[in-house]
Amino acid sequence: MNLQVMGITKELNFDIETEAIGKICKALGHPTRIQIMTLLWKRDNRTCGEIVGLIPLAQSTISKHLLELKKASLVDVKYEGKKTIYSITVDNIEVLKKYVSNYLSTIEISEQDKSTVLATRHKMRGRNRHLKQYNYQFPHKNIKAEAV
Repeated sequence: MNLQVMGITKELNFDIETEAIGKICKALGHPTRIQIMTLLWKRDNRTCGEIVGLIPLAQSTISKHLLELKKASLVDVKYEGKKTIYSITVDNIEVLKKYVSNYLSTIEISEQDKSTVLATRHKMRGRNRHLKQYNYQFPHKNIKAEAV
């Protein structure tokens, strides 16, 4: 990885696992890509059209997000005739799971802090507030978009 600091380029060499985790985290740095991964985790082997039917964005936008997930080796692509089928690359998810588990095992959170984090409610603001109704991780909760 090249890093430019005040006109000087420095070469940083990280181990393969750290580079992989960096790519994965960067790819997962957008809420739409997290939603796509959640959909694929719930049911693998989906087409772009199926994903567009579940996430209210343009097909071209979903395709761009799928391309970013593919670049980070988070999704596999399979071609069946004219259809492009997307599925999760489990190996890279396991790398991320191992990293996050190891990291979290080094952190201690008090019971009071846990309850504060869980009780916090966030208001959705801006252009994408309609996405709040598509809460794939907690389908049993009926979350309504709050007025700004």
